[in-house]
Amino acid sequence: MRNSVYNIAILGCGKVAHLHASAIQNLPNARLAGVWSRTQQTANGFACQYKVPAYTDVAELIKKEKINLAVVCTPHPFHLEPAQQAALQGANILVEKPLASTLEDADKIISTCKKAGVKLGVVSQRRWYEPVLRVKKAIEAGKIGKPVLGTVNMLGWRDKSYYDADKWRGNWKTEGGGVLVNQAPHQLDILLWFMGEVEEVYGIWKNLNHPYIEVEDTALAVIKFRNGGIGNVIVSNSQKPGIYGKVHVHGENGASAGVQTDGGAMFIAGMKGILEPPVNDLWTIPGEEELAEKWKMEDVRHFSSIDPMTHYMERQIEDFLFALDENRDPLVTGEDGRRTVELFTAIYRSTRDNLPIKLPLYPENKNDMDGRSGSL
Repeated sequence: MRNSVYNIAILGCGKVAHLHASAIQNLPNARLAGVWSRTQQTANGFACQYKVPAYTDVAELIKKEKINLAVVCTPHPFHLEPAQQAALQGANILVEKPLASTLEDADKIISTCKKAGVKLGVVSQRRWYEPVLRVKKAIEAGKIGKPVLGTVNMLGWRDKSYYDADKWRGNWKTEGGGVLVNQAPHQLDILLWFMGEVEEVYGIWKNLNHPYIEVEDTALAVIKFRNGGIGNVIVSNSQKPGIYGKVHVHGENGASAGVQTDGGAMFIAGMKGILEPPVNDLWTIPGEEELAEKWKMEDVRHFSSIDPMTHYMERQIEDFLFALDENRDPLVTGEDGRRTVELFTAIYRSTRDNLPIKLPLYPENKNDMDGRSGSL
């Protein structure tokens, strides 16, 4: 049944949490019922803005407010503790991307949710972009045959003011990584959604032009997929003022389909809005070549009719609530989120070891964050 109204809590009160709060308040089957932060002052400030109770104890929030879904919005390395605490009190969990900054934390979150019998999802709202859905449907319909080549090209820019805006940015311990962990997970998730599971990765990361941060601003990878296909990833925060983010897939019958998920003016939560609509910038499926221009006009009109900052978050939260109604998995599961963590972990390990990395991967327990913290 779709008549239930679900109580939702936000755990972590940073910039992206405000987008989730607005999205929740726009949904008829959702109620923002409380917020949590480690500090009372931060929790109070956020709670006052949205007129909800503030807490500094996750378990107390979940129990007192009868929370059905907790949205985890803390910085990436700090997803584990609030996610586990909320799950153990019976709340379903939706974690901001990435699921975690390490496989160890990702596996602990997944395990805790399974033991608690609650559903787990990971934020990847670009899956709901209309041009992304068109590509996915074309693949599922067999219009390109088996997908045999997938590419990600994300060329963006982050300046010093971006890293200065929040103390946790740019550090291994508090951000967990750079472009791979913070900006690229959306595109990596879409690539994996299109191409399937990964068999092997050879990658390298570098800091090209951000000497004031520890983490990588650029990473490259060559990928072998289990379906026999291949792919490559180029992600970077080093191209001023930002160029685009694209995911393309090419099929064994020679047809191609792709999406530009982000234009040059790339979205930065709490600092910059989404200024350019996502579009199908590549479409060579026989008999459909001219549809891309028609779709582009439709997508531009749709983009101007919505608030793109919250609309697609609304769609993902809505899907999660429908999953609760229907007792099914959400579209983006915890296992999907783990695959993204596994992919960027393989790139970090490949750089450290200067070797191709075979998947599946498991936690190493080496205390070097898969080569991140020991690479400076």
